[in-house]
This record gives sequence, C-alpha cells and structure tokens, in this order.
Amino acid sequence: YVAAMRYLHTMGRVRDLPAALRFFCEGLGLQEVRRRDSEQGRYTLVFLGEKADGDSPQIELTYNWDQADPYTHGRNFGHVAYEVDDIYAVCQRLLDKGVTLSRPPRDGRMAFVRSPDKVSIELLQRGAPLPLREPWKSMPNVGEW
Repeated sequence: YVAAMRYLHTMGRVRDLPAALRFFCEGLGLQEVRRRDSEQGRYTLVFLGEKADGDSPQIELTYNWDQADPYTHGRNFGHVAYEVDDIYAVCQRLLDKGVTLSRPPRDGRMAFVRSPDKVSIELLQRGAPLPLREPWKSMPNVGEW
C-alpha cells in the first residue's frame, strides 16, 4: 500500500518580508493565498501560489520577527522551480525590479534568480524553448544559483 500524496509547499525563511513579497508577487507574479501571524511564536507565515484559491503548489515564507542575523544558505537546499509562459518577459520584469539573473535564459528555456534571502528559483519555459535572442543569449552568469 502506498499512501496518496500531493505536493503542498516549499518553505523558505525570510528576513525582510516586504522585500520577499515584492520579489515573489510583483517579480514572479505569485499571489498571496493565506497568512498566519503567531504572537506567541513571534512569526508570520505567508503562503504564495499561482492562484489565490490555493489550489496550486505553494511557497511558504516564514518570517521570524526577532531574527536579526542573516540566515546561512547553501546549495544543499536546491531550488524552487516554476514553469512560465514567456521566460524572456519574466526575466525582463525581474531585471526591471532590480533582480540579478544568476543564470540568464541564454538557451530560451531556463534561467535562475535568487530571492532577497538567497533562495534559488529556477524558471523554465513552458513547451519548446523560445528562439535565441539578445540580450539573453550573450548575457553572462552572475554569482551562483
């Protein structure tokens, strides 16, 4: 017997909740599904998804109110991946918001960016790769992802 399962969310800790929401909502286009504040636990949980009805994979942003020091990060976490309709348009919107493309979509198919808290986000073009074009095809990698 194998229990039925469905993917719910990936959690990432954030130090600046407004900056994280700008990145994920205004930059990536996700919507806030629900929010929970815990006065006793001194944290806020914000769940973001593709649709506000909550019927899509989500990312949970955990904001610990008293966290002063930056969170450590490493490549052991991996990344969160989103399929997009137009990778060039999404990357341009992120650039316009001041986000660095760690790995630009030189192949018309895949890009990586990092959230303000260094969570690695993979963007994948839905369907076939888009035709190669500038400035994307000659844009260098920046940092790590």
